[in-house]
Formats: sequence, structure tokens, C-alpha cells
Amino acid sequence: MADPPGCCCACATCLLCPYSCQWITAKKEKRKGLRTTKYDCSWFFFLFGVFLFTLVWLYFAIIILNDFHNFNEFIFRQKKLWLDWSLVLLIATAVLISYSSVLLILALCLQLCGQPLKLHWVHKILLILTALVVAAAFTGLGIKWAEEWKSARISLQATGPFLHIGAVGGMTLLAWPLASFIYRTRSTGLRVFLLIVYCAAMIALYLAPLGITSPCIMEEKQLPHKPALFGHRGAPMLAPENTLMSLHKAVDCDVQVFETDVMVSADGVPFLMHDEELTRTTNVQAVFPERAALNSTAFNWTDLQQLDAGSWFLERRPFPTVQSLSPGDRKEAAEQRIPSLGQALEAAKQSNISIMFDLRPENHSDYQNFVNVTLEVILQSGIPLQQILWLPDGFREDVKQQAPGVQHIYGRKRLMNEKEPVLHVNLPYQDMSSEEIRQYRQDNISVNLYVVNQPWLFSVLWCSGVSSVTTNACQVLKEMKHPIWLLPSNTYFMIWVVVDCVSFLIIIWAFFLMKKCSHRTRPAESETDVLLTKINSLMQE
Repeated sequence: MADPPGCCCACATCLLCPYSCQWITAKKEKRKGLRTTKYDCSWFFFLFGVFLFTLVWLYFAIIILNDFHNFNEFIFRQKKLWLDWSLVLLIATAVLISYSSVLLILALCLQLCGQPLKLHWVHKILLILTALVVAAAFTGLGIKWAEEWKSARISLQATGPFLHIGAVGGMTLLAWPLASFIYRTRSTGLRVFLLIVYCAAMIALYLAPLGITSPCIMEEKQLPHKPALFGHRGAPMLAPENTLMSLHKAVDCDVQVFETDVMVSADGVPFLMHDEELTRTTNVQAVFPERAALNSTAFNWTDLQQLDAGSWFLERRPFPTVQSLSPGDRKEAAEQRIPSLGQALEAAKQSNISIMFDLRPENHSDYQNFVNVTLEVILQSGIPLQQILWLPDGFREDVKQQAPGVQHIYGRKRLMNEKEPVLHVNLPYQDMSSEEIRQYRQDNISVNLYVVNQPWLFSVLWCSGVSSVTTNACQVLKEMKHPIWLLPSNTYFMIWVVVDCVSFLIIIWAFFLMKKCSHRTRPAESETDVLLTKINSLMQE
């Protein structure tokens, strides 16, 4: 296999050594008569498949970052170990994708230089391990975190047009080494097979926009109003969650609703707390080590007031934003205590924001009393009842009778035969399609989706017309004055046609150019083959 013009032996050697793990010059490889066999080709296709497999996992890893704080909390509840596992995920994924990318680039360059693709056995083992690791990651995702598959489908509404352009560009560049291989290989069947597969892939990519839909493909004048922001446990990236500091930080981010969780102490005082245990967000293990594993409702209010509800935030750094807090904010965070519902209602009343909450735990034997005690605190606080957004489903009819002004939020979609009209729903963002959001909007039903942290996801929901979102990143979404991208359908159609046409012309040029290069090298190859045949005949005689 001869080198094409312009490919020096030194460059070929530099490419060959890391790929084959053999420090031998390209000229020696030629003298040995090594060629790329079908076995070598099969390993190249396996390498290409592993690269694509890892690339898809990289995409998933980036998408699930929106929900990764939930995974960190889950691991803490199971193992009592706090770590930002998103860093581990990204570092491991970066290593895998970098390794497979470097090998693939080396293989393509070797093919262009006319060198044999002799993949070393060490690389073969590492590629198999890479495929197994990524497969295990996908399997674990499907078993433990199946809703993220829905997140991936939603993400395609934000990334679909750009993934199409990237895929067309990548496959277009692949035309160069593919043309080089086709014009060099002696197997007609392999040539035909590769051409058919490549042409089918390109036709599918050229027509892919027919199946791409996104709510952000619209005219500027059709864009709905920006969704309102609900602070998820306040502003948990800027202050310890479910504290008065978090509420005030959320107000600074222009949130309209403070979303929180309420529990009731052993002596009947409602207080703000998400977890059933106090270990994650307080120093209960230091103050009450023998009772640390008890349910939050087993502590009386006097005990709860002794706990530090802020230092954990500075020590564990649940979000990267903790590092950028000012000295004043750090001091304030360290002084936070568990607030009662009454204190939170007073702060919400003074700040003129609404408060939405879950009442936990729903399966408690004394849950009805929890509802009554909570309602009593609300009515005594003096806060306008329209600022209370009631989420708990248990004993909802009693709440409607005792506090008729409270707004009721339902954690489900509307039913066909509703006795009373549902005016507000609160659902995970994975549970509603863009079409359903538009339909609810037309029917004057307020839709709040949670938890939305990434700008790309906020942009898709904004274009869909969602009423509000619950977020950890209110300080980020506050600054967004416009969706990340918005394209009129005519503009997108023009981009689609131009990209496909340019790609087609480049592919034709690549095959034409590589054909000319192959014709220049054929005479030299023919003379060499004749000489080798004569030498072989003389040796046999």
C-alpha cells in the first residue's frame, strides 16, 4: 500500500507508533509487506462504534447535569457520604471520549497516509473495557434513573438542529479517509458495502430535519412571556436550603414563589425541612448523636432550635457557587437555624411573595393533625391566603373548608371528569410535552414544572409556553432575557438546505480528489508488484 503524495515517512511513523504500540519506521513496515486485513478493518469499525457509543454517553452526561443534585442527595441518604458526583462523572466521561477520539483520529490519519491499521492488543482490551463501562452506565441509568430518558428526548428539542449540523459535518469529513480506503482496497464487495452504508447514512442525515421538532422554531412575535421563577427551597445555590437566608436570596432573584417543605415537630410546631432525617442539612450527629437517625418529627421545637442549619452548606459545598460567596454571606450562612413555618410566612408576607409547600411525611399516622396545625399557623400569620399555594393532597377538602382563599396546586394532570376545574398543576418537567403545555395554556391552566436549572431546558419550556418553573438556579435564570436560540421556520429551512448542499459538494470533491491521488500511485504499485513476483519466481526455481 503506497503513500499518497505529501505524506512523509516521519509523519506516518509518528502516527503508526501510538496506534500499533510498535516503534518501527514506516519504511520498515513497507518492507515487511504489512497490509490492513479484514481482521484489522473489523477492529477499526469496532473503534468507530465505541467512539459513537461514548459520544452518546457524553451527551447524556451533559443533559443529566440538570438533575444531578438529586443524585448527590440520593447517594448521601444511602451511604451518608457527600460528594459532587457530577465531577466524577464528567472526568470519567472525558477520559473515555478522549481516548477513543485520539485512537480514531490516528486510524483515519494512518488510512490517509496509506499505512496499515494494526491496532495493538492493549488498545483492543481498553476499547472493550470502555464499551463495557459505558454499557454499564447506560444500564444503571435505565434501572435507577429511568426518567432521564425523557430528559434526553426533551433535550433534542433544544439541540436537534445543531446535532444535525454537527453530524452532517462529521460524516462529511469522514468522506476523505473513506474515499482513500475505497480506492485502495482490492475487495469489490467491501467497497460496495461501505459505499451503500455511507450513502444511506448521509441520505438519512440530509432528511433528518423532517423529523426534528422544537418549540423554539417560531417567529419572535410568537414567543410567550418569560416563565415566572419559583425558588426551590429558596435559593439553594446561594444559601443553605429551607432557611430564612435562602428565602431572602430568592427574593433578590425576583422569584415569585418560595417553594419549601414543611414538617411538624413532636410538640406541634411546623418547621421547614425537606429530608425525613436531619443528618444532611444540620449538625444533629454532633448535638444528638444517639437520636441522629430518628425522623425529623421525633424532635421537639426546643431541640430543633439547638441545631446548626448552615455550616454544612459551607463545608460540603453542594453547589460550585458556594466558593464565590462573600465573607458576609459566609458569616450569615453559618448562623442559620431551622426556621418555623410561622417565621417563613412572616418573611414571605414582608417580601410580598407567595409560598408553596409540601407537608411531610405523607404516610405519618398523625397526618391529619399535621394538616390542622399547619392551617392554624397559616391563619394566625395574617398572610393573605391567596399567597398560599397548597400542594398536599391529603385532607384537601378540609383545607378548602377551613381556608377557602388558599390556592390549590395539584401534583397530577387534569382528569376527564373533574368535579372542580383544576387551575394549577405542579409536575416534573419530564411529565409534560410541549403540546400538552400549549393545550393547558389555551385552557387557562397554570403549569409549573420542576426542577429546571439549565438554561437550555428553561429555553425549551419558555418557548413551549410554561407558566413557571421551580429552580435551584434562580440567579442564572433571572438574567436570561431571551431563550438561548429562536429561529423562524424559514430561516431554519434555509440553513438545512445550505448545510446539505455544501456537504454534498465537499463529499463529491473528496472522492474526486482521492481518485486522482490513487491514479498517481498505481503505476508505482504495479511496478513493485511485478518486481516482487519475479523475485518470488526466481526463488522458487
